[in-house]
Amino acid sequence: MSLDYPAFGLTPEHEALRESVRALADAKIAPHAAKADQAAEFPWESHDALVRAELQAVHIPEAYGGAGADAIATVIVVEEVARACASSSLIPAVNKLGTVPLLLAASEELKQRYLLPVARGEAMFSYALSEAGAGSDAAAMKARAVRDGDTFILNGTKRWITNAGISEYYTVMAVTDPAAGPAGISAFVVEKGDAGFSFGAPEHKLGIKGWITIAAQALGIAQGALDYAAGYVKERRQFGQALAEFQGVQFMLADMAMKVEAARQLTYAAAARSERAMQGEASADLTFMSSACKCFASDVAMEVTTDAVQLLGGYGYVSDYPVERMMRDAKITQIYEGTNQIQRMPVISGRFRTPC
Repeated sequence: MSLDYPAFGLTPEHEALRESVRALADAKIAPHAAKADQAAEFPWESHDALVRAELQAVHIPEAYGGAGADAIATVIVVEEVARACASSSLIPAVNKLGTVPLLLAASEELKQRYLLPVARGEAMFSYALSEAGAGSDAAAMKARAVRDGDTFILNGTKRWITNAGISEYYTVMAVTDPAAGPAGISAFVVEKGDAGFSFGAPEHKLGIKGWITIAAQALGIAQGALDYAAGYVKERRQFGQALAEFQGVQFMLADMAMKVEAARQLTYAAAARSERAMQGEASADLTFMSSACKCFASDVAMEVTTDAVQLLGGYGYVSDYPVERMMRDAKITQIYEGTNQIQRMPVISGRFRTPC
């Protein structure tokens, strides 16, 4: 084993990427986060900043015009953007979620047609799996795809599709063989302008106005809340001293920091396994690691943001300060891309076998 870098440490390239993304997020994304949340609008300022920096889809291989970033680099991008604005982190996150099926299984023609515009920042991808009656139980979906000569006709309704109406392309999951159960579900690319494709009214959400990618988003939210709370308690004075000087507050910050770092290590380890899997290497515990990191990181995000609100006291409960937004945003990471209750199922089946 090489000792050039610490075990489980990042390369200098990864660390440099973190610094550059954090600087961009602090300067170009964070100032617009509250506005995007209050107006429930797509964060175009963040999108444009990410495109200018070529960070909107770093995972796309160089062969298709992308940076060819590995899974850990992609996680770092999502994490650092989420530290400033969780909604904005969905731009690189969902671009990856929507395009991974193409990278895994699409023809070369489809890859050339759809990946290049995303890599150039001219279009975004969304992922359409969930339906009103098929969320965690994805196999219960009603959307159907029926072959019509050389094409398919899709019929159905999808719900909870991130960036719907904004993205140009959509990876839509539909049943092609009802008798085959989950194995009878296929993926199709649908373009925004395709005949018969329409969008409903946007949902009014609590916040946020993929698995490993969502773990990275949760991790970034938690880190942002921890950083803000730590800075606040150093400045806020009560009983003649800074809050940070009280041991009870110090213990809270220590617990928050330990949880965030544990989530980071688990997420990065899962990302490394997913990168090897994308390169064709078998990974027996990839499902376990993916579910574990998404579940753990999102639970940590909820805990840490709640503690951050507590540390700010009454100020933490008002929108003048960002931690209440972070707490609302953290909640969705426990729900989408598989609820944390569902994510615990592969954790159990992957490590603990119980008799029937």
